[in-house]
Amino acid sequence: MAQVDSTTMNLLTVAEIATQMRVSKMTVYRLVQSGALHGIRFGRSYRVPETAVQQYLEAGNGGH
Repeated sequence: MAQVDSTTMNLLTVAEIATQMRVSKMTVYRLVQSGALHGIRFGRSYRVPETAVQQYLEAGNGGH
């Protein structure tokens, strides 16, 4: 498994991503569970690296 410098990685909550993308939290959960958006499990919740959200949107996956 790759080492990640957690001091420079900005992790976002599902709620923050949903607000940023203007979608429901359930949509974000589905993206994470399908593997379309890389999420990290913390107990019962997920955190997503900000860079993963940016890459997802830049790839054109965030269109409505």
